[in-house]
Amino acid sequence: MKITTIAGTFFGAALSLAATPTLAAMGNAPSTYGVLPHDVATAQALSLFSTQVSSVYYNPAALARDGRGELTGGLFHADHTLRAESLGGAAPAQRSGSVLDDTPSQQLLLGLKTDLSNLTTFRHPLYLGFMLGSERYAQEMLAFNAETSEFGQFLHYGRQPLFLSIGVGTQLWRGINFGAALRLTLHSDAKLYTETNLQGDTRRERLDVTAEPVLRPILGFHVNMGETFCSVQDCWMDHLDIALGYRGYSNTRVRVDAEAEIPGTVTGPGLELAIRAIDSFQPEITTLGIQYAFAGRTRVGLTGEYQTWQRLSREFEGDTVRDQAEARFRDIVIPRLGLEHDVSEHFTVKTGAAWERSALRSTRTPDVNYLDNDKLVLGLGLSVVAHRLPFMAHPVQIDVGYQFHHLKHREFDLVTSDPSDPDPLETVRAKGEVHVFAGSVTLRF
Repeated sequence: MKITTIAGTFFGAALSLAATPTLAAMGNAPSTYGVLPHDVATAQALSLFSTQVSSVYYNPAALARDGRGELTGGLFHADHTLRAESLGGAAPAQRSGSVLDDTPSQQLLLGLKTDLSNLTTFRHPLYLGFMLGSERYAQEMLAFNAETSEFGQFLHYGRQPLFLSIGVGTQLWRGINFGAALRLTLHSDAKLYTETNLQGDTRRERLDVTAEPVLRPILGFHVNMGETFCSVQDCWMDHLDIALGYRGYSNTRVRVDAEAEIPGTVTGPGLELAIRAIDSFQPEITTLGIQYAFAGRTRVGLTGEYQTWQRLSREFEGDTVRDQAEARFRDIVIPRLGLEHDVSEHFTVKTGAAWERSALRSTRTPDVNYLDNDKLVLGLGLSVVAHRLPFMAHPVQIDVGYQFHHLKHREFDLVTSDPSDPDPLETVRAKGEVHVFAGSVTLRF
């Protein structure tokens, strides 16, 4: 029993050295909520067409639609209230209506967009975009948690790891823009060796922790139909835009290799532990959208987003924490509808809605006990542009956005792989709501 206790403590120490223990999950902030207030307010329905620096994540081609440079700073706060209501079972936890997760996600956002054409001799516009998001207002770079749960845990939400994307956009031909970007995630490795006694006192420790950046592609196209196909002025297609975006899959990964020797009890090669765990998984996402501008003041956009979640089933096969869950996932399509209206030259109101089907097909995931729901997403926001401010040579834009997630009720069986425990331990009804607030200030130059 003492050896088992030492092993558990040993692994916990090794994993905590590899990553900060927080309530992270398979979701990630940019695809779950949005990057900047514009994306939050429109439920990401108009993100393919946004000329702000967040387009480096959604559609880098849109960087070329506005030649002005910009510097953006923002804050983001997502407040979760995620519950699991007990419906009874063989071994109910007696926690009806309890909150499983109310840990907020709080991010600092920084973005930069600039014209690189002056650095080349081609004189062809080439725009660079850079976007960074850091958890707990830059106090936490690597948010990671991988665990089993007797009480259930939500697949999405929680704190988010470091988000970083950099890319370029340019015009290929009249009205046709193309962009490419890279998203950076971290894969961490920890190796630990020690000698210990049965009381847990250690000596001759060796520890090596590394973090490797992994780059995933982002591609985008944008076409203004009028500029491309019309040869006359005031063509109705001048107000019609079509965009396509692609984001490759990504995840955050931790790998721990540990060895402990107990002289006189466990000798070389010692007690070996090999742990592999992933987190903050983003599936391969392809988005197609269409936007039409009415009278130049009102813009309506509709997008369809295809997410290939079935890959996560294969990823879990190599995850030593979740491999016993036998979780099954399905690919999903998310429809999004958004609207912008220029009230005046200074004020623009924005709104959007989306319906997101749960990618988790399984209602039983032994030991891990994942919970996930279909959800309705609603957004609302406001942009204010100040054209003349003291000491400022260019306009300053202030954006605020709010988003609400309503999680539709769904029932799950909490199950353990221990044959001595009842099956199921408990049946629960998962539900909840999320409130998201975002604000940013953009300096254009």
